[in-house]
Amino acid sequence: MAVPLAPWKQFLLNSLESNASLKHSTYFQLATIGLNGRPSNRTVVCRGFEEDSNKILINTDCRSCKIVEIKRFPFGEICWYFTDSWEQYRISGSIDVIDGSSRDQMKLLQREKAWFASSPRSRQQYLGPIPGLPCILEEPNQELSLDPSAGPVVAFCLLIVNPDQVDYLNLKSNERLAFTIKNNDDGGKCWDSKKINP
Repeated sequence: MAVPLAPWKQFLLNSLESNASLKHSTYFQLATIGLNGRPSNRTVVCRGFEEDSNKILINTDCRSCKIVEIKRFPFGEICWYFTDSWEQYRISGSIDVIDGSSRDQMKLLQREKAWFASSPRSRQQYLGPIPGLPCILEEPNQELSLDPSAGPVVAFCLLIVNPDQVDYLNLKSNERLAFTIKNNDDGGKCWDSKKINP
């Protein structure tokens, strides 16, 4: 059974709209659990929401360390701060990794859609060397060409964050809200919200 659209989602859409003039407003930090058990954090770009859902989309390189981490511990937390409106969102949930090895045709189509929604420059980065490895100084300086009509390259991966807890803090109004998923009496799920101390 699908989870209904969350009340925090409209807050987040409003924050994105009111901070749209700032390029960095679509950037947030994604923390996962490292293989050593310690927090692992990085900045990523929001690529929107899965259609008719609360799920947040992130494009990434399947060769990066975060993919191994997420496959082992499929949970993470987003920390997103909007500098113009002084709002912070901490969004926790499970993370689904969709790479070219998926056997689910709908997921593969979703990955392809995310690929073609990216700019040509963004797509080009997936042809580069493996992230996190030492640079080879004598690497040939050649441009790798990419057919703009071709589908996703092997290194392209789509992450889908499925929130189950959201902590919203507005520093201008000194308001803080906690949103959590709970079970209904009919076996379905719904979002519960409550005001908490800032």
